[in-house]
Amino acid sequence: VFLLPLLMIYEFGVMWLSQTGELAARNGADHWIREGLLSVGFQQTHLVPTLILLALGVWHFIGKYPHKISGELLTGMLAESLLFAVLLVVIGQTQDILFQQWTTPETLALMSQQTASTAVSYIGAGIYEEVLFRGILCTMLFLGARSLKIPVPGSLGAAMVLSSVLFAGAHYVGPAADQYTHFSFLFRACAGLYFAGLFFCRGLGIAIGAHTVYDLLVGIALPALLALN
Repeated sequence: VFLLPLLMIYEFGVMWLSQTGELAARNGADHWIREGLLSVGFQQTHLVPTLILLALGVWHFIGKYPHKISGELLTGMLAESLLFAVLLVVIGQTQDILFQQWTTPETLALMSQQTASTAVSYIGAGIYEEVLFRGILCTMLFLGARSLKIPVPGSLGAAMVLSSVLFAGAHYVGPAADQYTHFSFLFRACAGLYFAGLFFCRGLGIAIGAHTVYDLLVGIALPALLALN
């Protein structure tokens, strides 16, 4: 229920942008999931959002979680997402200072020129990167480690570290890859650990919410405020 509005904004946003002639704003993780399904013969990739919701529903049923929808719980999840997103902003700014990676005026001007396509892409990143790297990869790595009789703390640690390194490295692969820097790789690996911790401690919904809010804050809200100043 918490994820549904974000999925709707993202999917309808991509459809609307494609009709207006803007470049499709599909996130890389979303693209990888769809390409992976195509590679195994599943052609109905438009059903990916439905499959995600169905998988979460099955997970909820198997886990025997409560079926009552609580407005207070959803509000609390949103508040947690905001809190954890702001905390990651603080962590990122601190790391930025330690690395002395100061933003130039030219870079700031470029960052402030945001479009609806960028916002939709950020929402997609929060959804599909968390589903892929935390919901799927973290879970598989944890279960794989447990199958090798590794204790729970070690299995959790291995799943978090390995998935975070892969999460960071994925940003430098493919046609839309970012330029590699030690600073960006280290921060993304740390962010991966952060989101993996949220996933295991607070659940996938909070991880998605925090990731989405963080991207929107850092990618759109903060540059806009800086530009006004």
